[in-house]
Amino acid sequence: MMAVDVGNTQTVLGLFEGDELRGQWRLATEAHRTADELAVVFAGLLDLSGLRLEDVSAMIVSSVVPGLARSYRDLAREIFDVPFYPVNREMETGLKNRYDDPGAVGADRIVNAVAAGRHYGLPVIIVDIGTATTVEAVDGEGCYLGGAILTGLQVALEALVSRTAKLPSVDLEEEPPRVIATNTPDSIRSGFIYGYAGAIDALVRRSREELGEVDVGVVATGGPARAIVRHCREIETFDPDLTLKGLHILYEMNS
Repeated sequence: MMAVDVGNTQTVLGLFEGDELRGQWRLATEAHRTADELAVVFAGLLDLSGLRLEDVSAMIVSSVVPGLARSYRDLAREIFDVPFYPVNREMETGLKNRYDDPGAVGADRIVNAVAAGRHYGLPVIIVDIGTATTVEAVDGEGCYLGGAILTGLQVALEALVSRTAKLPSVDLEEEPPRVIATNTPDSIRSGFIYGYAGAIDALVRRSREELGEVDVGVVATGGPARAIVRHCREIETFDPDLTLKGLHILYEMNS
């Protein structure tokens, strides 16, 4: 079974055989790709790992890009000829969605909540650091309550560099030596890494206070998360495969 997490910036693919994740790939999200183009990409990635298109028996897709959701549907049904499962409000999740408008919740947020509850227990707070940074809460009764959305790390950096004449772009994966940095690149790293870590910690603490429950777990995921998580004091677990795990659980529940 192929699990696909289509984000605004990157798409993550995971091929499962039973419970085993046999292959995982990450590619740039291109909103106008057709099903035929996606088939070529899939075939190439699978071939590099010694796998075949025939190994895809079904496809489940979480997408925040509507046009690509249709392309993946056509890819599954017309090219692969396998069952297609879109993550939407009609899908069984095992959660009670308490958002004001349940259909307005991003599919990835629900997928992460499902995975965190299954693998780390409830109540739980989930931090997903990507194009946007989200902090979600699920209470001890399995109710998805909602959360906070913060500008993504890379988006904020690009905005800063594009609107200033002298500030350079920097690699945020490099370790900032100290908060009180002594050169401009390290000052930017300091501000973004420690600043975002502090903001996330503050949101987690406030979320925990509002939940008012004991033993609230905190799990983080997301492509750029590694640069931030090690500086956060409230995050207990980093799981880079959380969304793929959630898609696998939803496939088992709905297939």
